Amino acid sequence: MSTFYRFLYKIYRLRWVATRPVTLGVRVMLINDRQVLLVKPSYMDGWFFPGGGVERNETLEQAARREAKEEVGAELGALELFGVYALFQEFKSDHIALFVCTDFTVSGKTDFEIEQFRFFPLEALPADVALGHRRRIQEYLEPKFHLRSGLW
Repeated sequence: MSTFYRFLYKIYRLRWVATRPVTLGVRVMLINDRQVLLVKPSYMDGWFFPGGGVERNETLEQAARREAKEEVGAELGALELFGVYALFQEFKSDHIALFVCTDFTVSGKTDFEIEQFRFFPLEALPADVALGHRRRIQEYLEPKFHLRSGLW
């Protein structure tokens, strides 16, 4: 993991302490053949769904498509909103819209933020997958897949 990116991330987090922002982000659960695509960022430990912040004048769906393309070179077909979640850590109020996509292609072209990406079987996730992401995958595997909201 890049020491430089970790340093920049820590500086960015200090801004959160000072400003206590409300943020809006998106994540995409990319699932194919009972496997989920996860990314390992260069600035944090663990595995996550691709995603990031929503830019000004951008819809949630546009942001999800842009982030998937930037992070793993994914072109997405139909998206389904899985749920909207809140995360109250690091002095911020973070809101995350999670989409599910089962119709996509991946070129594998990543940006500087992504150290690596990989497909994992839904039932055999890595030990260091982010807790909220693990919960969402468990919910996806439940027989009653429906719109949810709650804490990430």
